[in-house]
Formats: sequence, structure tokens, C-alpha cells
Amino acid sequence: MFTAWLRKTAKIILDPLADRLVRLGLTANAVTLIGCLGTVAVSIFLIARGSFFWGGILIAASSAVDALDGTLARRSIGPTAFGSFLDSVLDRVSESAVLLALAWWYLAQGQPTYVLLAYLAVVGSFLVSYTRAKAEALGIECKVGLFTRVERCILMVAGLVLDLTAPMLWILAIGACGTALHRIIHVYSASKGKPLSA
Repeated sequence: MFTAWLRKTAKIILDPLADRLVRLGLTANAVTLIGCLGTVAVSIFLIARGSFFWGGILIAASSAVDALDGTLARRSIGPTAFGSFLDSVLDRVSESAVLLALAWWYLAQGQPTYVLLAYLAVVGSFLVSYTRAKAEALGIECKVGLFTRVERCILMVAGLVLDLTAPMLWILAIGACGTALHRIIHVYSASKGKPLSA
């Protein structure tokens, strides 16, 4: 899987960087919050105003910071339940901020089709995460589908930097909703005949 390969490759860079941050006293939760606030600020002050190239570059930087929090947690006090919860919640905030900024831009340009696509992309991304969380709460592994958060993030950065936000929104909306549907079908198949635990 692409996500697993990317994490393994990034580990070479992230581990020594995380060790240095541990020595500086920075916590994983602080890094999570910094990454999210950076993405929200870039979305409001750059992407919503049509500055896509620099918005994409800075979103990539914020995503790199966000990728560091898990490594930092593992190499300090260890992952915590709240840290995992906070990371998941703020991931949704960050992704939504970028897409809502794009929706705002296209609304100002009088292009409602792309506003709708940005909305569908937000819905799809939430459903991709929710279907996995709910399935795993029921004891069913659910990592299927192409458009996980890593793939969506790479697509958003590429679309912004290359000024291809219109096709990016089409791909993202269809891909995210398609992945959510894929997961629903997967859970249906995996749960056939399985009673709900009391």
C-alpha cells in the first residue's frame, strides 16, 4: 500500500528530527496543533484568496509537520489515547479548511459547480474516516480504498501548486465518495451473518 511505503520512507527523515524536538521539550500534541493552525491560516489567507501556488507549498510544509507528531510521540513518552484522538480530529479540521477555502474562492468566481465539488469532497473525506472508525469499533478491519488521507493530501497539494484545482476537485470528490462506498461494501461483505455484540 502506498501509505505504508511512504511512512517507511519518511521514517528515515522523521526519526532523527523527532529526537531533536524531544530534546527541545516539544510534545507531540503541540506539533499536531501547530500543523493544524498552520493549515487553517494558509487556507484563510492564501487559498481563499486564490494564491494557490504558495498555498500548496505551505500546505505541504504543514502536512510534513503533521506527519511528525506520531513519530515524536513514539520516541518520547509513547502514543497516548488523547494524542491519537486529537490527531484524528485536527486532521479533519485541516482537510476541511483547505476544501472550504477552495469553495469560498470558487463562490467568489461565480462557479457553483466547484463549490458543490468541494462540499462533496469534504463529505467524502469525512465518510472515508468515519466508515473505518465505525467498522473497527465493530471489530472489522477496514483499510480498503484508494483515497485515504495521505493520497488526498498529496492530490490537494499537487492541484494547488500546479494550479489544477478544478480537475483536482473532480477527482477528489469522486475518489473520496467512491472510497467511502468501497468501504461500505467491504463492511457489508465482512459482516454478513455477524451478530452485533451486546
